[in-house]
Amino acid sequence: MNASEFRRRGKEMVDYMANYMEGIEGRQVYPDVEPGYLRPLIPAAAPQEPDTFEDIINDVEKIIMPGVTHWHSPYFFAYFPTASSYPAMLADMLCGAIGCIGFSWAASPACTELETVMMDWLGKMLELPKAFLNEKAGEGGGVIQGSASEATLVALLAARTKVIHRLQAASPELTQAAIMEKLVAYSSDQAHSSVERAGLIGGVKLKAIPSDGNFAMRASALQEALERDKAAGLIPFFMVATLGTTTCCSFDNLLEVGPICNKEDIWLHVDAAYAGSAFICPEFRHLLNGVEFADSFNFNPHKWLLVNFDCSAMWVKKRTDLTGAFRLDPTYLKHSHQDSGLITDYRHWQIPLGRRFRSLKMWFVFRMYGVKGLQAYIRKGSNKVNEALLQRINSAKKIHLVPCHLRDKFVLRFAICSRTVESAHVQRAWEHIKELAADVLRAERE
Repeated sequence: MNASEFRRRGKEMVDYMANYMEGIEGRQVYPDVEPGYLRPLIPAAAPQEPDTFEDIINDVEKIIMPGVTHWHSPYFFAYFPTASSYPAMLADMLCGAIGCIGFSWAASPACTELETVMMDWLGKMLELPKAFLNEKAGEGGGVIQGSASEATLVALLAARTKVIHRLQAASPELTQAAIMEKLVAYSSDQAHSSVERAGLIGGVKLKAIPSDGNFAMRASALQEALERDKAAGLIPFFMVATLGTTTCCSFDNLLEVGPICNKEDIWLHVDAAYAGSAFICPEFRHLLNGVEFADSFNFNPHKWLLVNFDCSAMWVKKRTDLTGAFRLDPTYLKHSHQDSGLITDYRHWQIPLGRRFRSLKMWFVFRMYGVKGLQAYIRKGSNKVNEALLQRINSAKKIHLVPCHLRDKFVLRFAICSRTVESAHVQRAWEHIKELAADVLRAERE
């Protein structure tokens, strides 16, 4: 394929992608196939001679699409959201064209520097403490990881290295193995399974702290576990607090557990992978209160902030805690600016060496939506939609509602008023509201 054909086929592919996204509602959300369906549909070996682009695209529809679970279908309600937007798709195309492997500043200066700036932009949207930002020669900074699972593992390994160095500095006779067998990490019993996996990979004990009636970790349960483990000769060193659990979106109490971790010299990692995008809205920012106690913080723009997978944003208060755990400098990777203090080499912030130009997606999305546009997407239910819904409800005359304003929000009030009302009446009213709301949303899309 030469440049001329690439231009032509590229336009065709964009049309195919746009048609797919526009027509996704008409596709069955979950595929009707059995395991092993695909192998009989394709040759047992790669073709010796080239296939045509037309044949490949036809096979996408005949072979691939029947086995696709359509995550962006409006009928997909499983697992968790995965972000998507046209600006991010375009940025991914450009990333593929540039094709740099941005493991160091020298490997592609723009790849490194744009990521540093985008992570500061996003940190400011969240109103993160300045200690997490990289600007003005601060000690902290942000990095794009592939997933929240990677971020948790990286944080745990950095914390493990830090505590081993600290204990060996105080007691040089201690071996790494002797320390490792006593290290213990903690999370809520509601934490994601990736936290347990990080413990397995890191070779440390992980203990689940029982959550309260609201499925949140509280100070009393954490303190009890710490005292018990310290009395048994164990060394608490790492704790994961979750803001928005996968099971029910519960929030650990950062304002309670954060000070305990700081007092006990335990690395506090905050995992907000699921819910963190909401914190760019001022009315939800209070849910992040207590992040000032954290050593590292992570959330996934690729879940809810219109940036396609993969883009997991991680910040640390002290970047040398990461680079101290992962830094290796073979001669062929060194460059003249690496110790200047002006730049960072992200290969020292992660497990793999290579990395894609993922910050392009953030740059495109942030510029083409703006902070206000991203906030509007998170809020989604606009005053206009709510007003239209109320008009339909009261025009139908089956139930009667009146609205109110909560600051700048147009809100529909549902009050239980009559002495004779029963749960069946409320249920029928709710079904009626849902039916009319579906009509309103359908009209909005059209």
